[in-house]
Amino acid sequence: MNLLSLNLSKPINRSALEYTLDIALEKGIENSYYGKNTLLHVVLAPFDVLTLIAQEKGTILQALTKMGLSLTTEEEQLIYQDYPIEINPDQPEPFIVTNEAIFLKNPTTLNLKLIALAISQSVGLERYEKQLDLLFSKNRQIIESIHTFSIARRPSLLKFVKQLALMRHDMVGNLLLLDKPNIVWDDAQAEALYNQMALILELYDRHEIALSKLSQIKEDVMLVMDLLNHKQSEFLEWIIIILILIEIVMGLVEFFR
Repeated sequence: MNLLSLNLSKPINRSALEYTLDIALEKGIENSYYGKNTLLHVVLAPFDVLTLIAQEKGTILQALTKMGLSLTTEEEQLIYQDYPIEINPDQPEPFIVTNEAIFLKNPTTLNLKLIALAISQSVGLERYEKQLDLLFSKNRQIIESIHTFSIARRPSLLKFVKQLALMRHDMVGNLLLLDKPNIVWDDAQAEALYNQMALILELYDRHEIALSKLSQIKEDVMLVMDLLNHKQSEFLEWIIIILILIEIVMGLVEFFR
């Protein structure tokens, strides 16, 4: 079997996806939607990542074509990950997860849902990692310009801080990496499969690193804002001093007249 999980540059709702792929979707794991037909399994994550699982890779490519997507022409723009799934009924373990492939003894719907969830989380996390790289570059420019002073800079910095806060909120609230899926609490085998997928994909380590980077950027921006506020206070103090001096000078001129 073949699995492809990709980030959707434009969000798609359940009804539109059902119409495009001609598949009925039902509520899946962690607010996702799941559907299947004889050829294709579909999982739509709440953070705009679509996962397609099929026996043949051509089936997945045909589904992407119906959605107006193509890996060959938009490879640089699309964020995606693919993973082969091998079915081996003779293996002693219910599943084996490696960096190269996933080996299942029995491809149950629950197993496929959990695999799709873990890989979609990895794709969603990669999207935030790319955004963080851009924010780090912008943050460095802000730090390098710390010696300059401009009253107009404060609104742009506040907007940047707001962007950081919203990104952190989306990462924690959408990717759902701080808690395991509720469905695994009563199924030890399902929990083991999800844990193994999370370990191979380094979900928790990457999530912590991303949150740490966000915190570092926020600290740097807050430092710049504090210095900017200090410079603005100094600027206002000098204006007050100058106005007082002007008033004194004008008073002396009037006195000597």
